[in-house]
Formats: sequence, structure tokens, C-alpha cells
Amino acid sequence: MTGGASPALPGGNFIIAAEPYYLETGDEVRTFRAAAAARLPVMLKGPTGCGKTRFVEYMAYQLKRPLITVACHEDLFASDLIGRYLLKDDETVWMDGPLTQAVRMGAICYLDEIVEARKDTTVVIHPLTDSRRCLNIDKKGEVLRAHPDFLMVISYNPGYQSVLKDLKQSTRQRFVALQFDYPGPSQEAEIVARESGIDTGIARRLVTLAARIRNVREQGLAEGVSTRLLIYAALLVKDGIPVSRACRTALCLPITDDARLQETLDDLVSDLF
Repeated sequence: MTGGASPALPGGNFIIAAEPYYLETGDEVRTFRAAAAARLPVMLKGPTGCGKTRFVEYMAYQLKRPLITVACHEDLFASDLIGRYLLKDDETVWMDGPLTQAVRMGAICYLDEIVEARKDTTVVIHPLTDSRRCLNIDKKGEVLRAHPDFLMVISYNPGYQSVLKDLKQSTRQRFVALQFDYPGPSQEAEIVARESGIDTGIARRLVTLAARIRNVREQGLAEGVSTRLLIYAALLVKDGIPVSRACRTALCLPITDDARLQETLDDLVSDLF
């Protein structure tokens, strides 16, 4: 759950109370609104830390819908999404999982990094992502029809695709897709300055450093510096950490353990700061 609670609305425990900051970079807001109005499931594609989750939070606020977020992982079973019977006060009671809660209340269900989930778990969302819009709860012998406002949203990072970790076509072709990337330099600097409170000039230099780091991917860097890490570096600077130290701590060390690459990144930091 993200944000505070608003008891005035259904699903108040999952309502985003304050508007999240989000800087639009294309027509993603209008497209998402259209998909939601048509009850179309949405897939967000893009690198780590580029704003996919913040976008979902922003749209949940704009649409005034509850948001239930699930961080997917390899040990995520279907029962973790749907629910299970639990022992309570010497009785066996049914406890809805996050997906079932979202289906019942008409929330946005956001499955973050869905390729990390087990493939036999992923298929449980299929009946919710076509004209049936229903969830099969086998343990209860129940077929649950989705609330009219229910919306399925998933995200993943195409940069981590592999034979073992990729979305099956049977899942892909149930979604409309929005492509995300790092914002342009001026927009990214605006985001970093706004989120951290640092001087715009320092934010611009951090973004310039990020661009240079992203350009060394061909040397073996798995992925470039994310906007999220830039904000982390800026927050350290705002708290009094020297800029060069903040860059090494928040930008260079998290993205690689390779000593040769670290040396290259340190040189890039030294050139700018």
C-alpha cells in the first residue's frame, strides 16, 4: 500500500490520500485513462527506477481508485494472490489475498516485476484480462466476477529478459502496453530537484553524470543509473554528504561489483565533481 487512508471512499485503506508527484513525459496519462475507461489491462515496460510505480500511484489518485500493489518474486504462489484458509480461534476461515481484494472492491491491482513470479502463478490472472473478467477461487468453488472498476496493471523490465524469465505470449497478448524510459535531461533534472529539494544546478550535473554512466553499458554494465538512484544521491547531498561521495555511494556502488567498471565510474564522477 502507498499513501494514507481515506475512509470516505470504498477500500479506504488502499486509497492514495495525497497526490503523488509525477511529471508526464508523453501521452501516458491520457492513454492510461482511456484503457481504464475501456477496462483494458495495462502492461508497463521500462528499466528499473524510471517511474513506473510512481505513475501507477499517480493514476490511482487521479482515477480515485484504491491501489493494491504486489511485489512479485519467485516464491509467489497462486494462493498468495488469491487467498487461503487460515486457522483462527479454533475455526477455519477464508482470508482473501490481494488480488481477490482488488477484484471485490474495484481496485487497481498492480503486479510489480511480474516476470519474477512463477509461471504457474501468472496464469491465474488470465480470466481477469479478457472479456470474462472473473477470478476462479478453486479452494472455495467460487467464480468471482470483477467489480466494474477493477483494473489489472503489470510491470516488468525488458532489460532482464531471458529464456527463463520472460512473459509468455499467452500473457503478453492480453494487455495494452505503455513504454517507459528515463526522462529527457531537463525533465529528469526537474524531477531530481523537486523530489530531493537540492539546487537545480546540482540536479543538472547529476543528470549529466547519469547520462555518461548509461553510455558505458557496452563495457559490461547491466543497466544504467536510474532516476530513483539520482534522487537518492541528491538526498545525500541535501543532507551534507559531499557530492562526489554521494555519487559513489548512491550511483556507482549499487549498480556493479566489477572493480574495472567501478574505476571507470569513479573517473566519470571525478570529471564532473
